[in-house]
Amino acid sequence: MIVMVSGRTLLRTRYKTFLLGTLFLLIFLLIWQIIAMSFPVKFLRDASPINVVYTIVELTVKGDVEGISLLDHTIASVTRVLVGFSVACVSAVPLGILMGLRKEIYESSKSVIEPIRFIPPIAWIPLAILLLTGFSRYIFLIWLGAFFPILVNTIAGIKRVNPVLGEVAKSFGANKRQIVSKVILPGSLPEVVAGMRVGLGVGWMCIMAAEMVGAEVTGIGRLIFKGAQLLQIDVVIAGMTVIGFIGLFMNEIILLFEKRIFKWRREIKV
Repeated sequence: MIVMVSGRTLLRTRYKTFLLGTLFLLIFLLIWQIIAMSFPVKFLRDASPINVVYTIVELTVKGDVEGISLLDHTIASVTRVLVGFSVACVSAVPLGILMGLRKEIYESSKSVIEPIRFIPPIAWIPLAILLLTGFSRYIFLIWLGAFFPILVNTIAGIKRVNPVLGEVAKSFGANKRQIVSKVILPGSLPEVVAGMRVGLGVGWMCIMAAEMVGAEVTGIGRLIFKGAQLLQIDVVIAGMTVIGFIGLFMNEIILLFEKRIFKWRREIKV
């Protein structure tokens, strides 16, 4: 009986959240439509949500001025982001764990890592254009943007694990390897996942900027740039909208993964 009540409560909460989210979205679209239609210039009225939705459908079916469909642009950008983000995770997480466990490694490499971390990824675009070509150029820029948020959060997650947990495990006979694998790594995972979410967002920022100045004809960033050159504000906002919903989808996947893995972690409720 308790399980049924708990299940009904959870379903009711999700249903209420869905209704509130839908209501907020409709209000936002209504305000957007009113503001867009209030502009006296037709160029700006094209930015209304109705025109943007129509443009998304038209770009999907007919393609842009070069005949490239919105699906092709989306696949190109998503592929670049996923590959670059995966490389960033594979390289940043182990290095962050190592630096978090061995303070001397971080201290000795800080004079190199920290200055590079503060260089904006967009500042690397001219160098990437000169030294790299094609797919590797985008992978490098996305890796660069996503690498440091993941690295910093991984180091912070390792350091923020309660030392008492390690001492308790040691008192029960656990060795160093067991303490690291059973206590430190699980305790730091929430911070690591948070760094991945931040890194994913930065990766999308980097790919958009790189595609706008790159030589390739595909990519949502390239679509937005071409729309801006032709004064097609509806195409520009359509590309931005697609980016936003793709980012929302990816973020929800990470959150779902986080909830599945970290069932033991309780959230603060007010």
